[in-house]
Amino acid sequence: MKRTHSSGTAAVPDLPSLEPIRLVDRHGRRLGDPAFPTPDHDTLLALLRGMVVGRRFDRQAGALARQGSLAVYPSSHGQEACQVAGALALADQDWLFPTYRDSVALLTRGVDPAEVLTLLRGDWHSGYDPRRHRCAPQCTPLASNAPHAVGLTYAARRQGEDTAALVLMGDGATSEGDAHEAYNFAAVWNAPVVFLIQNNRWAISVPVEKQTRAPTLAHKAIGYGMTGYHVDGNDAAAVYAVVSRALAEARSGSGPVLIEAQTYRLDPHTNADAPQRYRDEAEVAYWRDRDPLSRLETLLRAEGAAGDADLERFAAEGERVAADVRRRLAEDDHLDPDDLFAHVYAGIPPALARQRADLRDELREG
Repeated sequence: MKRTHSSGTAAVPDLPSLEPIRLVDRHGRRLGDPAFPTPDHDTLLALLRGMVVGRRFDRQAGALARQGSLAVYPSSHGQEACQVAGALALADQDWLFPTYRDSVALLTRGVDPAEVLTLLRGDWHSGYDPRRHRCAPQCTPLASNAPHAVGLTYAARRQGEDTAALVLMGDGATSEGDAHEAYNFAAVWNAPVVFLIQNNRWAISVPVEKQTRAPTLAHKAIGYGMTGYHVDGNDAAAVYAVVSRALAEARSGSGPVLIEAQTYRLDPHTNADAPQRYRDEAEVAYWRDRDPLSRLETLLRAEGAAGDADLERFAAEGERVAADVRRRLAEDDHLDPDDLFAHVYAGIPPALARQRADLRDELREG
C-alpha cells in the first residue's frame, strides 16, 4: 500500500508490519486478516497437494545426491509454503525466476521432475525449456536472477504484454549488489516484478542478524520506493494471499513489490554442509514445530475440507513422482559431446570450431 506524501507530490509506501501477516497459526487455527482474505478451500487443497508432492520430491532428490546421482542438492525442506504458494499465485503468462534451492517451485509450475534436476546433475545449465514453462533457468550466483526479471518485465510491458514476474531469493541474496540494482531499476522503471525473499535465517552459515540492521528485510523496500510486505513464510495461505495481491498490484501499474517471508530450512544448506557447526538443535526444533504442511493439513481437516482420502491421494502422487525420478536418473544419459559447443553462438567462431574438431578427433581415437 502507498500513501500520498504531505506535499501531495509523491506516493510514499507504508512501512511493512513488524509482525508478519498470518492467516493460519502454527496450530492450524484460522486467524484471518482484514486486508488479505484467506484463500478458499479449493485453493488451500491445491497448496497442500503441492507441498506434499514437493516434499516427497525433495526427499527423493536428497537421497539421489547422497547416492551420487546428483552432483549436489540444496533441500527445500521447511520452505515448501513459500515455493508452492508463490508458484501457484502466478498467472499463466507470468514468469518465475528461481534460484538453485527452488526445485519445488519449478515442480509446482509444471516443469518435468527429472528436468528440474538436470542442473544439479551437472548435465546442462537448464534442463527445461524456459519459454515453454515461463521459468527462467535456476541461478546459482546469488541475486543474479533479479536484474534479468526486471529486464524481461520492462521489455514485456513496452510490447504491451500483461506479464509480471516473481523473483525467488534468499536472505543472503539481499546482501548482493545485483539485488540492489534490481530493486532500484524495478522501482525507477515501475516494472511489474515481485521479489519474494525466503528468509530462512542462514546464508549458509551467516545468520541474518549479521547481514542487516533493518527491522525486517521487507523494510528495505522503503528505500527504493517500493511497497513491502512481511509475511509468515510457513503459512501457505498467507504467502499465497500476499503474493497474489503483490502480483496484481504490479500488473496494475502500481510498481514492484518486495515481500519478506519468514521461514526456515530444516536441512543442511546442501548435502555437503554440516549445519551442526553453526546452529543448535533447539533452533531447528523450534521451526520444526511450525511445519507448513501440518499447519495447513490441520486447518483443512478441522474445517471438513480434507480427509484421509485426500492425503492418501497426495501421498500416492508424490510416490509416483519420486519413482519416476529414480528410474529416469538411473538411465544412461547418452550425452552428445558436441552439445558443449552448441547454443553458445548463433554462428560458431573459428576458434571454437577448431576445439570441437579436436575433441571429435580425440574421441574417435579412443
